[in-house]
Amino acid sequence: MATRYAWRFPARIRRKLLPVSPASSNAPPHPDPLLIRDDIDVTDVDADAWNRLSGAHPLLSHAFLAALHESGCASRDSGWRPRYLTAWHGDTLAGAMPLYAKLHSYGEYVFDWAWADAYRRHRRRYYPKLVCAVPFTPVTCDRLLGQDEATRQALLARALADVRRGDFSSLHVLFTTARDTATCDGAGMIARSGTQFHWSNRDYASFDDYLAAFNHDKRKKIRQERRRLAEQGVTFERRRGDDIRGADWALFYRCYQNTYAVHGSTPYLSADFFARIAATMPQHLLMVIGRLHGQPVCAAFDIFSPTTLWGRYWGALGYLPGMHFEACYYQAIEFCIEARMATFEGGAQGVHKLARGLTPVATHSAHAIGDPDFADAIAEFCAAERVDIAHSREELERATPFRRDD
Repeated sequence: MATRYAWRFPARIRRKLLPVSPASSNAPPHPDPLLIRDDIDVTDVDADAWNRLSGAHPLLSHAFLAALHESGCASRDSGWRPRYLTAWHGDTLAGAMPLYAKLHSYGEYVFDWAWADAYRRHRRRYYPKLVCAVPFTPVTCDRLLGQDEATRQALLARALADVRRGDFSSLHVLFTTARDTATCDGAGMIARSGTQFHWSNRDYASFDDYLAAFNHDKRKKIRQERRRLAEQGVTFERRRGDDIRGADWALFYRCYQNTYAVHGSTPYLSADFFARIAATMPQHLLMVIGRLHGQPVCAAFDIFSPTTLWGRYWGALGYLPGMHFEACYYQAIEFCIEARMATFEGGAQGVHKLARGLTPVATHSAHAIGDPDFADAIAEFCAAERVDIAHSREELERATPFRRDD
C-alpha cells in the first residue's frame, strides 16, 4: 500500500489544479463523457488504438512498451509498477499517460537522488513517487497522449490529484515535448532542463562529405581513429530488421552483459525483452557488429524511424581504442547519411560525443512536489540549474568540431 502523505501542494500549484473538462476545448462535443481509468495496463489496450495515439514513434509504440512489461523489465518486481492512466469515450481510447509508481530512481536519466536524500535526512519518505516516462529510455517524445488538449490536461490533472491526495510524494514527467512542457507549465509544475547530444544531417552525400565540414584537427583525428581500427583487422557490418539473426542477438546480449559486468553493474534489460522486439518491431531495428580478424568482438543496437535514429545499447568482449566510437557513432552516422535520415540522437550524457559532431540540445522535464517546503526549495534549485545548464550549452556550442565558416 502506498504511503499516505499529510502535506499539500503549494498554493501556487493548487490554484492551477482545477478540474479540466473536455468541453472547455475547441474540439466538438463527444456523446460519451470522458472517463479516466488507472486500472488498465498497456498490454490490455488494443495495439492499433494505442499506436493511433502514440503516432509513429517506435519507442512509444505498443510493441516496445508491451515488451518492457511482458519481459518483466518494467514491472512491480523491478521497481517500475505500471499505473497507466487511460482516457475513454465509451469504448474508444481517447488518451493515455505512461505512468509508473517508482520505489527508486534508477533508469530515468533525470537525476533526483539528491532530492530523495534530502527527504531521508529530514525523516520523510520520497518513495513511492509517480514517473511519467518510457522506462530506461531517455528520448523526448509525447507523454500526454490525447485527441485534444483538454484530454491531455485531464490526464495530467488526474495524476496530480494522486499526489495531492497523498498517495505519492511527487510526479515527474520526463523528456517532454514542447507541447507537453507547456501543458505541465500550465498546471504549475516545476520546469527542469538538461542536455543531450544529437547529430543533424545537412544533406551530406557521404561520411567523407560530413568530415569535410570539420576543422582540420578534428577531421584528422577521426580519420586516424578509423584507419587504426582497420589496420588492426577490425571490420564492421550493419544489419537491419529480419536480417538480424538469432546468433547476432546472442552475440549482442553477451557483449551487453559483459560491458555492464566490467562496470560492476547489472543490465536493466533482459534477453527476453530483445527477443520480443525482434519479433514484433523488426522494421525499426539496426545492429552494428564489429569483428577482429573475423571474430565477433562488439555489437551496438539502435532503433530508427524514417527520420531519426536513436542510439540505444552497446557492448564489447574486449577493449580496442576507438572501437566504441566507431560502433556507436560513426557507423550510426553513416547509416543516417545513406538512408537520408535527418537526426541521430546519441543517448544520454556524453560530452565526448561533441568531438564526433553531435551538438548540444536542450531536454525538458516537469515536476510536482507534494510537500510545500520541499517544492519551494526544489523550484529554486531548478531555476538556478536551468541558468547553469543554458550557459554550459553555450560553451559547448562554441566547442563543436565544425569549421567556423560552415
